[in-house]
This record gives sequence, structure tokens and C-alpha cells, in this order.
Amino acid sequence: MASNHDTQSHDNHSAHAHDEHHIMPLSTYLKVAGALFLLTFLTVGAHALREHFEPFAAIIAFSIAAVKAYLVMAWFMHLKYDVPSNRIIFATGFIFLALLFGICMLDIYTRVFQGPVL
Repeated sequence: MASNHDTQSHDNHSAHAHDEHHIMPLSTYLKVAGALFLLTFLTVGAHALREHFEPFAAIIAFSIAAVKAYLVMAWFMHLKYDVPSNRIIFATGFIFLALLFGICMLDIYTRVFQGPVL
């Protein structure tokens, strides 16, 4: 009876073998961190040049932020190696967030600029 129990527990353990953590090399983390720093500098540069890209400034800033969010989720949160259902849940949330931002941006461009009051 004890041998049956040992075999069953071993089979249960084998069924969950796909739940192991994915270990990534330090070089991957450093490359992703470097890309995040580069994108941060690109965001600062785009902000400095926003007068030249006025109609597209918000779209450029949100696009850079979306790429940075993808890098963080894919590699630092290990979503790249997770089950597809988790990716679908994350993607659905971000699609609705993008829809919310898009609707808000439509309203921003209908506003009339007013100078300072004082």
C-alpha cells in the first residue's frame, strides 16, 4: 500500500512539472534594463521636441510607454514564458486601457487653448 502511495505522489508531482520557474541569465536582464533606459531617454527627448510634433506628442509618448510596459511584463514579470491564458488576460486589460486613453485623447484635441489668467 505504501508503494502505491509513493507512486501516486510521484505522478502528481510529475503532472505539475511545467509550473517550474524560468531562470533567465543576467545578461538578458541587463539588455532589457538598457532598453528601458534608452526608451526613457527617448521619452525625455520627445518631450523636449514636443513643440515640433504637437499633434502627435501624446501618441508618441503613449507608444513609448506601451513598449516599456511590454518589456517589463514580458521579461521582468516572466509573462513571456507563462501560460497563454495569462497573456490573454493581460492583453485584454491593456486593450481596454488603450481604448480609454484613445477616447480621452479625442477629447483633448477638441479643447481650445486658453492663455494664463494672471
